[in-house]
Amino acid sequence: MALPTLSDDQRKAALEKAAVARHARAQLREDIKSGAATVESVLASDDPIAQRLKVSALIESLPGYGKAKAAKIMGELGISDTRRVKGLGARQREQLLAALTK
Repeated sequence: MALPTLSDDQRKAALEKAAVARHARAQLREDIKSGAATVESVLASDDPIAQRLKVSALIESLPGYGKAKAAKIMGELGISDTRRVKGLGARQREQLLAALTK
């Protein structure tokens, strides 16, 4: 599939939109790290920013969790490295919450 040809204005608008989305995801991760947002609230959220957050990024945002712990938890639960919050099934959500709230 060929990429669409964008005008300079369209390209600029797309870049700005992407930058806003990246900033919003970074703010969400900071809120999780500081405790202003919980894992439960992110998993239950209808917000497109929360739904597009990678599960690994969600876990790594928690205090005390890094790449190794996130990979271990996701491996134990059978969650793909590229899975996003929106793509989790009900059982995976329950198992993830149980693993993170021990």
